[in-house]
Amino acid sequence: METIRLTMAQALLKFLDQQYLSVDGIETKFVAGVMGIFGHGNVTGIGEALERQPGSLAFIQGKNEQGMVHAATAFAKQKNRKQIYACTTSIGPGALNMVTGAATATVNRIPVLLLPGDHFASRQPDPVLQQMEIPNDYTISANDSFKAVSRYWDRIVRPEQLMASLLQAMRVLTDPVDTGAVTLALPQDVQAEAYDYPAVFFDRRVHYMDRRPAAAEAIARAAALAAGKKRPLIIAGGGVHYAEAVNELHAFAEALQIPVAETQAGKSAMPWNHPLAAGGVGTTGTLAANRLAAEADLIIAVGTRLSDFTTASKSAFRNPSVSFLNLNVSAFDAVKLEGTAVVADARLALPVLQAALQEIGYKASYKDGELKALKSEWDAEVDRLYALESDEGFTQTKALGIVNRFLGEKDVIVAAAGSLPGDLHRVWRVTQSKTYHMEYGFSCMGYEVSGAFGTALAEPDREVYAMVGDGSYLMLHSELVTAIQEGVKMTVVLFDNHGFQCIHNLQRGHGSEGFGNEFRFRSPSTGKLSGAYMPIDFAAHARSLGAAAYKAVNAEELEQSLALAKAENGPVLIEVKVLPGTNTGGYESWWHVGVPEVSVSDKVTQAHEQMKSDLKEARPY
Repeated sequence: METIRLTMAQALLKFLDQQYLSVDGIETKFVAGVMGIFGHGNVTGIGEALERQPGSLAFIQGKNEQGMVHAATAFAKQKNRKQIYACTTSIGPGALNMVTGAATATVNRIPVLLLPGDHFASRQPDPVLQQMEIPNDYTISANDSFKAVSRYWDRIVRPEQLMASLLQAMRVLTDPVDTGAVTLALPQDVQAEAYDYPAVFFDRRVHYMDRRPAAAEAIARAAALAAGKKRPLIIAGGGVHYAEAVNELHAFAEALQIPVAETQAGKSAMPWNHPLAAGGVGTTGTLAANRLAAEADLIIAVGTRLSDFTTASKSAFRNPSVSFLNLNVSAFDAVKLEGTAVVADARLALPVLQAALQEIGYKASYKDGELKALKSEWDAEVDRLYALESDEGFTQTKALGIVNRFLGEKDVIVAAAGSLPGDLHRVWRVTQSKTYHMEYGFSCMGYEVSGAFGTALAEPDREVYAMVGDGSYLMLHSELVTAIQEGVKMTVVLFDNHGFQCIHNLQRGHGSEGFGNEFRFRSPSTGKLSGAYMPIDFAAHARSLGAAAYKAVNAEELEQSLALAKAENGPVLIEVKVLPGTNTGGYESWWHVGVPEVSVSDKVTQAHEQMKSDLKEARPY
């Protein structure tokens, strides 16, 4: 057998460069490149291979290990999981900085390949710099932390182990159900060790993401379940986008006249102005969707994990006779809420289920004008929020309305945490699929700027806007520098409301007076963080990094800033000063958070009693 002598790191890159994914007969080069930050644990191994033998793999220099994983995750998400970036770091703190990014990818079922360095397999330098020493188990390193947040994990302690491990890694990365973070821990010395690899191992390799059809028996069970139901509601999740089933969803809903609500990941599956579009559902949902969910006797969940926000902690569905029909490629998700499971690809299954329901003459039985009235009421509420004025300052919902009206139909927004996801899920109006990029599986603060960079890499012909609060921006904004370095256009719209106001509101809604969530100076008189707001100049900070930056404290300045930002060729930040507490409300929804049963505050104990009362209205499992 013909062999090629390569170091393990060189072989790793040579293999990744030859991987392709086939979906519906269309092949895509699967690994676009590698994002990396070098240290002693990878610079002379993978670093040397990337310098000397990268093949066609692009290299992007990250500025923060967590940030570059978020960027890779956003890239893969926007690409519908058809293409990825790998991420490499040194050992110790560099590797551990990726753990949050790994969890974010895995929770959201997004493929990302992580290649952290590890301490010496030979143990000659012992302990090596940054090595964890666990006296009772010497095989443990910092990289064992990835086991809890990875869908596949391995440590390559001999160069020939790479071959079997990479095949398993590719299995997971290209699987629509089991995908997420894949972590291959690479000891520093093994990266540089040579082996005579079979040449055939580096041949062009195509992985097939075959669509799973629905079983005829499952469709029959689903049709029988729906037959007696009069008030169905579709909940469209992220799986609708990943299956590229938006058109099939529209056809299904229109044929059977079933309204469609959306999860955070599913939003943009329906245009906001479609007659059957009810908007976001659950804790961050619209009044229309939440009222429909409360009275629905059939929930058709398509491609959703049915998380606590989507289900309002299982309190959203209050009809005693409600049933659940879960169409999902993952059996794990399909059985949730004791649903009747159709384990299948949404694009294949929706037309088959539609035909089965039409064959029995099924159609939703809403009263004439009922859906239109609900939608009109909600549209009027969004108009009110978008026009909301205050003598005390610029309201957040008015600012959102201005940005929403300014953006083009194909422009993409990226968000993740704070009060913005709730506002955006409720009031953001979209007409085009894949223009609403929300990371809300992990709701990871700091995803926004990095995610916008990754999204812009994936969609170079679209304008991409990061929608971020000041708290998230301060946590992680380093990949703004990477966007500047790479000349990638993106616009960061930073809503400065002086702190972690989303949690501040949650806190006060459960008996607190407000504690530790606003960016205030420490008061000399009280010794608490209750002094004046900290005057942070975010625009000046962005300019210091090399980005263009603008400020807005009112509607006119925001409109001008958006126009100026669009004309820029590189990254831009717009600092928008908004009035704290001017975000949207709950709209007949609930979220279960633990409230102390015992407290010196009567407000807290009253909130606990209210929580117990609300919990009685929720499903126990």
